[in-house]
Amino acid sequence: MSLARFVLSLVILFAASTGIFSQVSRGTVKEGLTLHGEILGKDVRYTIYLPFDYETSSRYYPVVYLLHGYTDNDMGWIQFGEANLIADDGIAKMKIPPMILVMPDGGVSYYINSIDNTSKYEDFFFDEFIPYIESHYRIRTERRYRGIAGLSMGGYGTLVYALKHPDLFSGCAALSAGIMSDEVVMNIPQDKWDKQYGVLYGYNLSGKDRISEAFKENSPFYIIQNSDLERIKQLRIYIDCGDEDIHTESNSLFHVQLTQKGIPHEYRARDGKHQWGYWRSGLPDALKFIGESFHQP
Repeated sequence: MSLARFVLSLVILFAASTGIFSQVSRGTVKEGLTLHGEILGKDVRYTIYLPFDYETSSRYYPVVYLLHGYTDNDMGWIQFGEANLIADDGIAKMKIPPMILVMPDGGVSYYINSIDNTSKYEDFFFDEFIPYIESHYRIRTERRYRGIAGLSMGGYGTLVYALKHPDLFSGCAALSAGIMSDEVVMNIPQDKWDKQYGVLYGYNLSGKDRISEAFKENSPFYIIQNSDLERIKQLRIYIDCGDEDIHTESNSLFHVQLTQKGIPHEYRARDGKHQWGYWRSGLPDALKFIGESFHQP
């Protein structure tokens, strides 16, 4: 055997052993789809990821609702988060089961109803969006096959939805969740409060007045405080926030509250900031955590 052929053989053997030539089956992404929201009075966009075998099988799949951050849209998790590639890789390596990812456009709603009810996004999500998605795609509609995850504003929405409705979700994963302790809320600059949070919890509020009933109804801290803890304990909870994130303090305090209440959960505080690199690196474990609920024992 010539030296050139010998070297080529070694290269091929190395490539085969390390998987360089291996192929990962790719799922399908459909971006910018719409449904008409009667409650919101407008068309609402959503993007959906279907696993690689969706078109060739007839079975029904578990689903994860994946929520975007403030000022982003339904395509953020695909364009910047590479959620489809992460799901493809996880499925191929059998780290997660084949699943459908649904990414709605939540605008800047924080996924809740506004205080004046001019935008009832939360009502839309539960009364129209979930029923629409789960009737138009082959999705298993039992609680144990439904999960929810999100980043920043979407992490906030994830916790609010899952904690309010533990009967609908088996697992949730919040990345850099935009939750706020009372102290954080009271120290938000007035112009930012009125621009970003006034429509949610009340305009022109300052100090302790910001801890309004609307705020309490949509604060994971107060939802835990006022809920039946046995119902909450049925929910699998995953929290991941970088140690240099703008929401580190509040996420840490929420972890402490869950611990004090005896609520099982997973908490991660990795090295990182409030940015896409952190969320991309955290999504594989988040989907794996939720996916464990979907597996049969």
